[in-house]
Amino acid sequence: MKIGEIESSQIWNQFFNKAGSPSFLQSWEWGEFQEGLEYRVKRLGIYNDKELEAIAQVIQINSKRGNFLFIPHGPIFMKHETYNIKHIKTIITQLLNYLIALAKNEGYSFIRIAPTLEDAPEYRKIFSDLGFKKAPIYMHAERLWVLPLVETHSYASLLPKTDDRLLSEMRKTTRYLIRKAQREGVIIEKRTGEKAVDDFWKIYQETARRENFVPFSKSFIEEEFNVFNKTGNALFLFGKVKNNVIPDLIRNPDKMDSRLRGNDNNTSYLASALIIFTKSTAFYHQGASIHTKIPVTYLLQWEAIKEAKKRGCQIYNFWGILQAGRSPKNWQGLTLFKTGFGGRQIDYLPTQDFVISRRYYLTYLYEKFLAWRRGV
Repeated sequence: MKIGEIESSQIWNQFFNKAGSPSFLQSWEWGEFQEGLEYRVKRLGIYNDKELEAIAQVIQINSKRGNFLFIPHGPIFMKHETYNIKHIKTIITQLLNYLIALAKNEGYSFIRIAPTLEDAPEYRKIFSDLGFKKAPIYMHAERLWVLPLVETHSYASLLPKTDDRLLSEMRKTTRYLIRKAQREGVIIEKRTGEKAVDDFWKIYQETARRENFVPFSKSFIEEEFNVFNKTGNALFLFGKVKNNVIPDLIRNPDKMDSRLRGNDNNTSYLASALIIFTKSTAFYHQGASIHTKIPVTYLLQWEAIKEAKKRGCQIYNFWGILQAGRSPKNWQGLTLFKTGFGGRQIDYLPTQDFVISRRYYLTYLYEKFLAWRRGV
């Protein structure tokens, strides 16, 4: 096997899509986004003779928490019925050797991999045998909630589920709240225009203040959206209602930000979501909402699910849910919301660290503190 850099987006995307495009974090666009944040990116291909068998997008991170090489939700392996544990271990070994040499040459203190391999003993053993240890903190979701949008029976392979079928698989309360939002006149907008980021940001700030978390910067949200929007793989959804229903249904209406206006000034935005698409999957990656008695967020998610189905996606990925010991304890409500739409849980292997130098342990202590501050 040999490893080489892939400089062609066409070659990368062809493999990524054929391999199932399981996470947008290994998409070409995510690499461009990271470069926009001034990180260096290496897109590596692992070859067996001339056949490309795996890809790994490596982010070269220099930050306060430490300097390290990071593979987010990767590497991505070609789906092949003859691949076994031994073969996957061989690929990861070759990749590790390459990264060790790069880390030592450029002064990185550790290598971090967040795999999309199932959290199973045989896969954990691959990493432990190679000298990895469990990272003190997750970088991206390790426990996810996904909703299949196609029938899984062999006789109905890739046949899209009907809207009625999807509704029937939801929790009864979720189904009721979707219909309640429709009865109460909630309007869902789908937007990709320049002002969409501004309108999302206003709601997002309100959400951060209410939930007491540190939000991403506006430039972060804007750059993420712009990069994926260039290829048609990003969409904002907004939920709004007529202003004449606001006073009775918004908690603390007197404190509501007057800037949260719809495009016609007769409506106000109460929720928004940024959806990222790959060929196979729609990802609910960023969300924001105003506390209200109107179940806007339920209808917004239902419209996002229908949009994913319309685009031919096979999966709607709600992203992270509560995982004791890894994610914040206050995710219970968010998890209850997401799981109400039906679907199943996926557990990826915990994020893995390979130590290069003693400086890693400063990062380890700092990240343990971060986990405590997050309420993990």
